[in-house]
Amino acid sequence: MNRTIKYITFLLGLALMVACTDLGEEVYDKLPKDTFGNTPEQLNAIIGPAYKSLKRLQPYDSAWGMSGMTSDAMIAPTRLGGDWWDGGMYMEQTMHTWDARSYSVQTLWDNCTAGLTAVNAVYSIVETNDLLSPELKARYLGELRGLRAFWYYQLIDYFGNVPLVTDFKDTSLPSITPREQVYQFIVDELNEIIPVLRDDVSDESYGKFTQGAARTLLAKMYLNAEEWTGTPNWSGVIEQCEEIKKLGYSLTADWTANFTVHNESSREIILPICFSATDGGNSIHLYTLHYLDPIALGFKAATWNGICGVPDFVKAFDDADSRKEATFLIGPMIDPSTGEVLMTTANRPLNHTVDLNIVPGTEKRDAAGNLTGWGEVNQEDGARIKKWQFERGMANTDMENDVAIFRLADVYLMEAEALVRLGRAVEALPLVNEIRQRAFGNTQHNYNVLTLEDVYRERRFELAYEFTERQDMIRFGTFLQPKFMKPYVTESYRKLLPIPFTAWQKNNKLTQNPGYPGF
Repeated sequence: MNRTIKYITFLLGLALMVACTDLGEEVYDKLPKDTFGNTPEQLNAIIGPAYKSLKRLQPYDSAWGMSGMTSDAMIAPTRLGGDWWDGGMYMEQTMHTWDARSYSVQTLWDNCTAGLTAVNAVYSIVETNDLLSPELKARYLGELRGLRAFWYYQLIDYFGNVPLVTDFKDTSLPSITPREQVYQFIVDELNEIIPVLRDDVSDESYGKFTQGAARTLLAKMYLNAEEWTGTPNWSGVIEQCEEIKKLGYSLTADWTANFTVHNESSREIILPICFSATDGGNSIHLYTLHYLDPIALGFKAATWNGICGVPDFVKAFDDADSRKEATFLIGPMIDPSTGEVLMTTANRPLNHTVDLNIVPGTEKRDAAGNLTGWGEVNQEDGARIKKWQFERGMANTDMENDVAIFRLADVYLMEAEALVRLGRAVEALPLVNEIRQRAFGNTQHNYNVLTLEDVYRERRFELAYEFTERQDMIRFGTFLQPKFMKPYVTESYRKLLPIPFTAWQKNNKLTQNPGYPGF
């Protein structure tokens, strides 16, 4: 990990945070260390880079893409002519053939460790601040410990055994710490900081690591305890979810309110990635839309024509479920100036089909030279992801929509899962039905009896493309099973990614995960 000691002036120069986190837009330069950092506004400027690190989750080649494209919900097919081939990295993700030198593995590791480094750097500054009151200092340090715990949650989810580093000034090379020990570190940290974190649900707390965020992360830890430690803790999930529901969060009446351009008013969102078009915004529109889609959608952008929904996943949605239409862009794209369907550069109608059809003769070979079932598809193929509303009138900017890392609907479904696993499905039933009633607009699709499979499916529909797919599939035992473009069972060791070769080059104390060739 890169833990080069940064100076406070450098960190403050990076502290231009998005408005919804209220971390300050002013650039502080050449600040006297003995006088700066004694007000909430000044401290917000200092901790800005720690919150801004969360933006590292969302790129298609980071956690958002890895969670989706290793699952059966998202795919980045190679387009006719070679677009999105990129050396076969997306084929590797779909077909579960990655290795320690894979670009997607390296970039995910780099983003997670860079996020962790940013938090540790800010923590070292706040820790030595003698100007704050003990209460305020404890709260800020608590937020930073929460963010650090979050990045370790990401690391043990994807990589398992990882170095445990909390001292930014320690420049020694760290060894690997077993997953179970890092798990316990995260749990202990979260339990310790909850009392000092703010518990309000308000404009002022939006974008902060609050008690709600800490308890939701704890629920996530307990939800995956059996997979990560060998010992389940379903009762711990229920306990944390019940505590979260006592706070001021509420399900939005309109599901789409969680994904609109200005969704910061949602009281369902517990922990967001805060985006601004002028300061590293949301780029999902670039990843998914065809080059000409913005014409039909009323904005300007140089989109990349890449990611779309896996056909089987799209078809699994009930047509009466409002989330299907709200999540996917399907059908002909109309030029508003002519009223006609737009035509691609291949002179084909721009009609987004659900199915992806391999063009005969375009099949690709894997790294060993073997012919695979992966091939090129036409430009227009695939249901595009439109869950986060595209703002009409955008002019070559990123999107403003925040992306929820945690929201209350997930809390309901986590608790429901834990209850069902403990044989208490009757108690879980109203939690799931409240989610379904919002999605369908009536009670006709409510469950009378609830099974674990019902909870799994509801998580998939409700939380599609919200960082949950891979983790859920591992927990429910479907991750290794055959899927679209992967007609075989994956080896069980691939539930973890390999430690990247580039990481080992920087730190030869790292050891490779079981199943992968050693360094």
